[in-house]
Amino acid sequence: MQRFRFPTLLSAFLTLLNDRLSESIVFPLLPFLLAQFAPDGRTLGLLAGSYALAQFLVTPLIGALSDRHGRRPVIAICVSGSVLGLGLFALTMSLPWPNGAVLPLVLLFTARIIDGISGGTAATAAAVLADISPPEQRARAFGLIGVAFGVGFILGPGIGGWLATFSIDLPVWVATGFAIINLLVVVCLLPETHPLQARSGSSISRELNPFARIGAVIADGSIGQLAAGFFLFFLAFNGFTAILVLYFKQRFGWGPELATSAFLVVGIVATVVQGGLIGPLVKRFGEWRLTMLGLGLVMVGCLLIPGIGASDRVGSVLISVSLLALGTGLVTPNLRSLVSRRLGNRGQGTALGNLQALQSLGSFLGPPLAGLAYDSIDPTSPFIGAALILVIVMGLVARTASRA
Repeated sequence: MQRFRFPTLLSAFLTLLNDRLSESIVFPLLPFLLAQFAPDGRTLGLLAGSYALAQFLVTPLIGALSDRHGRRPVIAICVSGSVLGLGLFALTMSLPWPNGAVLPLVLLFTARIIDGISGGTAATAAAVLADISPPEQRARAFGLIGVAFGVGFILGPGIGGWLATFSIDLPVWVATGFAIINLLVVVCLLPETHPLQARSGSSISRELNPFARIGAVIADGSIGQLAAGFFLFFLAFNGFTAILVLYFKQRFGWGPELATSAFLVVGIVATVVQGGLIGPLVKRFGEWRLTMLGLGLVMVGCLLIPGIGASDRVGSVLISVSLLALGTGLVTPNLRSLVSRRLGNRGQGTALGNLQALQSLGSFLGPPLAGLAYDSIDPTSPFIGAALILVIVMGLVARTASRA
């Protein structure tokens, strides 16, 4: 296996990078891509949530299939699905459609669902890294995941915003091209890392019900409240971030380049926090305090955005989204760690996998609810609503801390 290590690492890295890059290129541009078909918040929220719903329903099954049939065929099929989904999205955007046509919206939703179903690549690529690394080197190997995600979050908005100045559909074509390169590398270079003798022969039907997995973690008395807080955090955060660019577009008249710059700042700040600062901060302040601080920072960022006026819009927005990114960079790893600590040595893998399912469910429910509030109540209501939900999350975390 040692002589296959570099091709394997390259294939895993490109797969992880493609997973983040395709999403971070397309997501900030959704309001501009949708403008000719449905410029309302409700449709935007549903389109953003459809991707997360597909991931929520299918990702556990994809992981089980890779355990049973091997990593290479599963990754190849998933990356092929990413090529198909992104290609369909790009093609739909490039074709001329009559006003009021329903078919392009159907195709866009279909494309996002296909891409979401194919989003199990990250988990399978992580399994590849585990396969080729001895236990004492796995933490180092898993660092590749953080590097790929950080690079994707930084490059995606920057590339998407720049390419959109030439053509609004060009970024989606470039994302499709990168997915094709990823597929070629996987097919040509990736060896099978999960040998036949290590594969599971058990039934995978139990993986078809993600709701049962969620019920198990919520019902666990030791971590149930933290898990509920984890779910509510992602419901709130993914809700207002889904309509963030639409808000900037309609209130400030921002174009794709300015709007994606906000997400570029988020990627840089979050990468710096989770990549270099989180370890020393945890050692000095502890996970409970950092979780509460992070929730407070996200809440402040939520409330600052609706109050931004006509003067210095760009600077005020960048400060607000920096607070959001800093807060999220503190909350996510520390809240996961708090759950892991309370579990001790029991059921770590299952419970943390269930947390991922809760995150996906929150990522699905948040955008449609925020879009509905944006259209039906007020454009600022998703931000205020998110801040109120974060108060509940702080209460759940604080209550659990008092029982520790």
